Amino acid sequence: QVQLVESGGGLVQAGGSLRPSCAASGRTFSTMAWFRQAPGKEREFVAAISWRDGSTYYADSVKGRFTISRDNGKNTTNLQMNSLKPEDTAVYYCAAAVMPRVFPKAPSSYNYWGQGTQVTVSS
Repeated sequence: QVQLVESGGGLVQAGGSLRPSCAASGRTFSTMAWFRQAPGKEREFVAAISWRDGSTYYADSVKGRFTISRDNGKNTTNLQMNSLKPEDTAVYYCAAAVMPRVFPKAPSSYNYWGQGTQVTVSS
């Protein structure tokens, strides 16, 4: 049974940092990613990483502030979020893709999703 379990969300002041993690189990994946959804908004891409070669992809809104990383041995991906802004407030979802080649920014590329972890940034 495939499971994606997120942890590490929370409440932080603007300018602070958080580091949510996503632990995957049940199989291996080609790509893992983070998406987020704020109240009243559509789910949007945040960052993705290729398990094959470590290539990373970021939304323009988080470039230079967020860093996605992987731990192959633990089948885990982390999202280091620095210089957080109130507009980063959202539920953050981990996603995993099975196909070897995907469009990393497209939600439809991903076969499995975690339950989400809340990130709240106060001003």
